[in-house]
Amino acid sequence: MTQRYKPQQGPDETWTVIDAQTERVAEMGSRTIIGMNQHDAEEIAELLNILEAHKQRAESDPGC
Repeated sequence: MTQRYKPQQGPDETWTVIDAQTERVAEMGSRTIIGMNQHDAEEIAELLNILEAHKQRAESDPGC
């Protein structure tokens, strides 16, 4: 399964989480996910991918 959210290092050496579906910076609520260290960006991308997988399963199987 392709990961929708991916950490990406910027030119200023900080990390951003990118939404591969939209090719834009990912958002949590109304906040963009930018300016982090690598570890935090990787953890947030992993969490968002887990949430996305749960969302997709729930949409395909409403009894889930």
